[in-house]
Amino acid sequence: MTPTYDIRLIAPSGYPHNPEAMARGIARLEEAGHTVQGKDVLERRQLRFAGSDAERAADINALADTSKPLPDVALAIRGGYGAHPLLPLLDYEGLRDRLGAAPLALVGHSDFTALQCALFARSGLVTLGGPMLGADFGAPELDAQTWAHFWDTLAADEGRATWATADAVDLDVEGTVWGGNLAMLTSLIGSPFFPEIDGGILFVEDIAEPAYRVERMLYHLVHAGVLARQKALVIGDFTSYRTTEYDNGYDLDATFERIAAVVGIPIVRGLPFGHDAAKFTLPFGAPGRLVVADGTAVLTFSGHPRPKTP
Repeated sequence: MTPTYDIRLIAPSGYPHNPEAMARGIARLEEAGHTVQGKDVLERRQLRFAGSDAERAADINALADTSKPLPDVALAIRGGYGAHPLLPLLDYEGLRDRLGAAPLALVGHSDFTALQCALFARSGLVTLGGPMLGADFGAPELDAQTWAHFWDTLAADEGRATWATADAVDLDVEGTVWGGNLAMLTSLIGSPFFPEIDGGILFVEDIAEPAYRVERMLYHLVHAGVLARQKALVIGDFTSYRTTEYDNGYDLDATFERIAAVVGIPIVRGLPFGHDAAKFTLPFGAPGRLVVADGTAVLTFSGHPRPKTP
């Protein structure tokens, strides 16, 4: 029997610019038997944000309040921008004490990556990169893989993501699975909110970034010594990127080839994760294993939040 979940909406970044998508997402979750709490966050507005910095931080800090029951899932409504101002406002000690042994699934992607970095660095909390309410669950056409993989991951002792890759590499490595939006990751390097992870399996994605900016951000990881400490770099979706005549054939493929020549760790492309419709649900901070052979990559992981078992 498929479990149903108590889901609390959180709005750490932008306000919902597409209310119809939010309504569709809620309807789909409720039709599947889940309970959706916190719908009031959809009504908040301050500038481009879903409420004030204090209000948006309170969405997350409320999870540390022992007087209130925990939901099974805390689901970000959307990304955009807004997570960075919240990082100094979070109750890291309280969140660690309340959630360290709790099976709460805290889920989002894009701007949400900044929160994932900080929560792992300061509280040791494992979170999930995955679908959000509006763009994913509320899409005009729900992606079947995204929907199924999310629920399967929440219920599984061992999560699994399998995809085709054009990289001719044979690989079998183990390490901490972590990552997310490349711009968010690089923006926190040198801060107390960036996690120190050695021997990891790092996955990255981004949207609307030209190839030279992607290369510059990857070089930031190189120059900071982050990439050299990883077992592998996994490339997710880099959607809506653009080239110009001046690029003279320089594109994302060239970017990744140039970085591969510099960093000296395996690079595996083709991961369905990012701003495209199809995306896996992946942990930030859980142990995993990446095996690549004959054009197929398999990432397995365990120790991620599992709110209920079927």
